[in-house]
Amino acid sequence: MTPHDTQKVILITGTSSGFGLLTSARLASRGHFVYATMRDLAKQQPLLDEVTKRAGQVQVRELDVTKPATIKKVIDEIKNRHYHIDVLINNAGFGLGGFFEDLSEDEIRQQMEVNLFGVQNVCRQVIPLMRERKQGKIINLSSIAGQTASPCFSAYNASKWALEGFSESLHHEMKLFGIDVVLVEPGSYPTKIFFENARYGKNFDNSQSPYYALNQQLQKMTLDYVRQLKRDPQEVAALIENIINTKNPKLRYISNFSSWLHVFSRKILPESIYGYFLRRVLYGNKPNAL
Repeated sequence: MTPHDTQKVILITGTSSGFGLLTSARLASRGHFVYATMRDLAKQQPLLDEVTKRAGQVQVRELDVTKPATIKKVIDEIKNRHYHIDVLINNAGFGLGGFFEDLSEDEIRQQMEVNLFGVQNVCRQVIPLMRERKQGKIINLSSIAGQTASPCFSAYNASKWALEGFSESLHHEMKLFGIDVVLVEPGSYPTKIFFENARYGKNFDNSQSPYYALNQQLQKMTLDYVRQLKRDPQEVAALIENIINTKNPKLRYISNFSSWLHVFSRKILPESIYGYFLRRVLYGNKPNAL
């Protein structure tokens, strides 16, 4: 167990799978007081199994980032028991696949509702607790998709770019009160977000869509790429733990070198060159033809 004075009260959203599950289990095994939250408590067993395997303890609670009442209920419980929150990890989110014309307005709004407004909903209720103590860390799970963009993910890219802008502004605001705001930007990892938890626009599989052939091509290309990845999603959990233990963390952390290289190339290459190679890779030998 971690000595009592280094134990932290940690609230994490979106912990039924992926980075949220692994981060919760990792931090719980270090002796922290982890409140692992998810929308559907029926999906908690994989988390509990991982925590048990690591000989930790975790408090699993229901929380939907789009429903402020569920956020308040969890935070009130933490306040009554611990009086404060040391670390907030905003992990809940999803990726919506589909070309813009294949996405409905409601689908795009839901993407923003979870990935941006959901983060803001939780921050709005946690910040006062941290501000009173003039300390705390808010770690927002973004993506390299918050600094780069690709076809078929316009809604997801928009949500992550918005999250980046919000978090950077909040970073400067919270410095006034000794609170660190940090962005973690993973690249692609073989997690459920690409498989069981994948979401696509309602017209993604519509054979009448002008994008149908490209949808199928890009979906296969993406899944084939993810399946062959050797990256371990534990890297992201370890990075988050390191940030928690860092006294003055940076604003942005990219989780692996190849993802950093992708972002770096996007920044230094002329748009025409970067765009040409991106389309060549994604669309094949005829990047201007469907």
